[in-house]
Amino acid sequence: MSVSGTSKAIDVEFSFHLPTLIEFGFGKASLLGERLLKLGVGNVFLVSDKGVASAGLLQKLEQSLQTSDIHFKTYLEVEPDPSLETIDLGAEAFNSGKYDCIVAVGGGSAIDTAKGIRVVAGNGGSIGDFAGVDKIGKAPQIPLIAVPTTSGTGSEVTIFGVYSDWVKNVKVTVTSQYMAPTIALVDPELTMRLPRKMTAASGIDALAHGIESYFSLRSTSASRALSLEAINIVGNHLRQSVANGEDKEARCGMSHGSLLAGMAFNNGFLGLAHAIGSALSGHCHVPHGVAIGLLLPHVVEFNSSECPDQAAEIAKILGVKAEDERQLAEQASHAVGDLVKDIGLPTRLRDMNVPEEKLADIARDSFQSGMMKFNPRRASESEVLELLHRVY
Repeated sequence: MSVSGTSKAIDVEFSFHLPTLIEFGFGKASLLGERLLKLGVGNVFLVSDKGVASAGLLQKLEQSLQTSDIHFKTYLEVEPDPSLETIDLGAEAFNSGKYDCIVAVGGGSAIDTAKGIRVVAGNGGSIGDFAGVDKIGKAPQIPLIAVPTTSGTGSEVTIFGVYSDWVKNVKVTVTSQYMAPTIALVDPELTMRLPRKMTAASGIDALAHGIESYFSLRSTSASRALSLEAINIVGNHLRQSVANGEDKEARCGMSHGSLLAGMAFNNGFLGLAHAIGSALSGHCHVPHGVAIGLLLPHVVEFNSSECPDQAAEIAKILGVKAEDERQLAEQASHAVGDLVKDIGLPTRLRDMNVPEEKLADIARDSFQSGMMKFNPRRASESEVLELLHRVY
C-alpha cells in the first residue's frame, strides 16, 4: 500500500526477500575455496560453458579450490538459452557423483542451468515439472555458489530460472525462493574479457530490469529505490563498458548496476518487454539481450502515457533535459533508443531475420508469460502485434 500515487510514493507496508549472501568486489572470485570450506564443502560440481573455459575465466576459481583442497569436476555442457533436456542431463551427471555443492560460473545460462540442476537433483523429476510459481516442494539441501562473468542477467541473486522448451518453441520459467543461490561472488574482474556484443546485450538487459521493475505494478518503495539506482549506474557506465572493455571503473559500475537491478526485479518483477522477449526468443531464437534491446524503447513509449511521472524520472536519470515533466516523459523512450543505438545493438526485427509472418504467433504467446500482468498499462494482443510491427 502506498502513500499517494506519485512515482516517489512510500509504502506503509511491504515485504522484501533476498535469500542470497552477496560478496562484491574485484578479486572476490579468489575467495571461493575459503567460502566453501566454511560451508563444509568437499566435492564440487562446477557448472560453466566452453566459452568461459576457453577465455581462461575458470583458472582463478579452480586454483582457489585446489588451494583449499576441495575436489571438483568441471561440467561444461551448457548452451545459450538452456533447454529442459540440458537441465535434466546435468542433474543426472550431478547425481552420478558424490558432490555436495554446485558452483556456477558464467552468464545467465550457466547460472540458470546450475539452479535447475540443483532443484532436480534435490527433488527428482524433470525441471519442466516445476514450471510456474512455487511449484518446488522442498528446499534443496545443496549449496549453490553463483559467480557471474557477465553484467546483465542478475541471475546470481534471483528466484527465477528460464529454460527453453524447443518442442513447443516457448520459454519456461521456474519461480521459487528455492531457486536463489546461496552465495553470489560478484567479481567485476571476470567481466573484463567479455566481448563487445555480449557486453552490449547483457548490459541492456540490466537496464531493462531496472526500468521494468520500476514501472511494475508489484514494485514497492524498497524495490523502486534499487531500480532507480540501477538505471542510474547502468546509464552512466554501459556506453563506456562497450567502448572500452578494459575500463575497470565502467566494468565495476556495470557489475554493480546489474546486481542492484537483479535485487530490484527479484521483488518487483518485470513487464511487457520481457513477456514479449520471451516469446520472441522462443519462436525465433533471438538472443535474450538482443530481443530486449529491440523491444525496450517501444515498451517505455507504450507505458509512458500510463505512468508519465515514472517515465519522466527515467528520462532525467538518463540525462534528458526538458522544460517540463510532460516533455521529459515523452523523451524517455528516445533516451533508451539512443542508448541501444550507441552500443551497437540492432533496432529492427528484420535485422535478426525474424519472419514477419511470425509476429502474430509471437504476440499471442507473449501472454503465456506471468510478467505480462505486472506491466502498468494493460496490453491487448492486437496492441502487442502493433508494437511488433513498429519494431519490424
